[in-house]
Order: sequence, then structure tokens, then C-alpha cells
Amino acid sequence: MGNDFNNKNTVEEERNARRANPIDVHVGARVRLRRMLLGMSQEKLGERLGLTFQQIQKYEKGVNRIGASRLFDMARVLGVPIQFFYDEVPNGDSAEATGMADASAEYVPDLITTREGFELNKAFARIPDARVRRAVVELVRSLANEESQD
Repeated sequence: MGNDFNNKNTVEEERNARRANPIDVHVGARVRLRRMLLGMSQEKLGERLGLTFQQIQKYEKGVNRIGASRLFDMARVLGVPIQFFYDEVPNGDSAEATGMADASAEYVPDLITTREGFELNKAFARIPDARVRRAVVELVRSLANEESQD
């Protein structure tokens, strides 16, 4: 019986070990955001850091933790202070830091770190008429409601 308990704990520990740490995910998302704002590809960033684009992908997804010296190099290459990667990081006591936050709280960084979201944001910001921007927001809301009902 004690053996079953140990096996259960081991399986749960393995599952938790594979789950990305929320801070690593946040830092990775900030790397991706800055890279995209600069119009730099993962390949180009990897080249400048002596890494493969696959490694950059893993860092950006938070799958692999970025070490201190690597983060220092990334900050230099991306032209930002190291603090940039920690800006807007969830408070350690919050539900977000423990991964228990409502998924809707993640849509903003997720949106701007996707190619479509980035392009949408740039195009939306160029619309001069506030009424047209409002109509676009209403259109997107109605499309989102249609999809969620399917």
C-alpha cells in the first residue's frame, strides 16, 4: 500500500516538473514581445546569441528557464534593461503567479505575442476615426460570441 502512495507522488511530481513555471512563461513572453516589436526573427535572435531558433522557441514558451547570463545577453541584443522582462510580472501572492488565474487574464500578452495579434494591433492603432475603431471592436466581439456558441 505504501508503494502505491509513493508511485502516485512520483507521477504527480513528474507532471509538475513538466509544467512551465508562470514566471518563466512571463519572461519568455516578454522576450517574444520585444523580439517581435523589433521585427526580429527567432533565427536572427538565436544567431546573435549563438543559439538555435528552437532554443529561442523554448525560451519564449517558458519551457526552458533562461539563466542569468543568457538573460543579460538577451537584454543587450534586444536593447532593453533586464527589468523589462519582469515588467508586469504577477505578484507572488496572486492567483496568477500560482497558475490559478482566470484564463481571460492571459489574453492580452497572448494576443500581442502572436503574429496575428501583433498585426491586428498595429493596424487597429492606425485607424484614425474613434467610431470606426469602436465598430471594429463590436465586430470582433460578435464574431467571438458566434464562435463560442458553436
